[in-house]
Amino acid sequence: MDLALALGRRGQGRTWPNPAVGAVVVKNGVIVGRGWTQPGGRPHAEPEALARAGAEARGATLYVTLEPCSHHGKSPPCADAIIAAGVARVVSAIEDPNPEVGGQGHARLRAAGVQVDVGLCAEQAAHDHAGHFLRVREKRPFVILKLAVSSDDKIAAAGNRPIVITGEAAKSRVHLLRTHSDAVLVGIGTVLADDPLLTVRLPGLEAQSPVRVILDRALRIPGTSKLVHSAREHPLWVFTSETSDAPAAMKLGGAGAQVTRVPTANARGLDVKTVLNALSERGITRLMVEGGAKVASSFLSAGLVDEIWLLCGPNKVGADGVAALGTEPLSIVTQSSQWKRHATETLDRDTLTIYERM
Repeated sequence: MDLALALGRRGQGRTWPNPAVGAVVVKNGVIVGRGWTQPGGRPHAEPEALARAGAEARGATLYVTLEPCSHHGKSPPCADAIIAAGVARVVSAIEDPNPEVGGQGHARLRAAGVQVDVGLCAEQAAHDHAGHFLRVREKRPFVILKLAVSSDDKIAAAGNRPIVITGEAAKSRVHLLRTHSDAVLVGIGTVLADDPLLTVRLPGLEAQSPVRVILDRALRIPGTSKLVHSAREHPLWVFTSETSDAPAAMKLGGAGAQVTRVPTANARGLDVKTVLNALSERGITRLMVEGGAKVASSFLSAGLVDEIWLLCGPNKVGADGVAALGTEPLSIVTQSSQWKRHATETLDRDTLTIYERM
């Protein structure tokens, strides 16, 4: 099952709207087939693993990280493929909360005489499939907030002027995280200050760039920005207020961007919960929020962050720098009982600490 989970994680960021599932076929103690959900969500992991196992699947055990589907969608039910292959036993990590499945896959297998055991590595499977579960249960994706801060908790110099906070190893780690995300989100302040591209720039992984999502209440994104210029190559979704300029929206649409109007939460920003609902409706299951301070603070204050990646550089910026969370101290994460430290990693001179919501 550990192998199946690792295989499933290979697909994260590329299988939406479907979950990234892994599967392993074992016979007489030997692995005879492996599979994971393919880009775009099809084929599913189980038929991939069964195809590789071939005739060896008969009488074998199939380990799978999520309950096999039982309904006809764009692919036939995986439960039927398992039965047709003659698999004797299915070890499933966790039941699928999707109401179209919800125990029916396991029931169909049992009715066909397949032994079904559920619950092995369920905690890890729940974490790996958290985006799928949240999309089904709460109509939103799993949200990872990435913060890169100086040793005095700043993210930029005075006047929001960009400065180098972390080194190349940390930047590579961020780009790797992007490959495991369906979408990456920033606010218009970050766009105006940094003119980012928000793609993956790791050799061989450029094609795994996520959807770029921008929160831009008044549609201030420049037509000359890297984001707009690349909108036909990499998806660009711009969320704006219901009262923003219509001609500006038409220009963005003409450049290849998708513009979506949502309500404002207050005089300063968009309703981030509505944005998450809209992303979920489009199939996004894993969202990486990259900044800046206002955006990070708004997601945190709304209770809509599930995991935090805190990258800390060794240098100070100074008292006039931009605080990581605006008016809120970073201690609301690092010293809060609501967040637990899950892992720590050294990246040259920088430190990555991952926090999970309690």
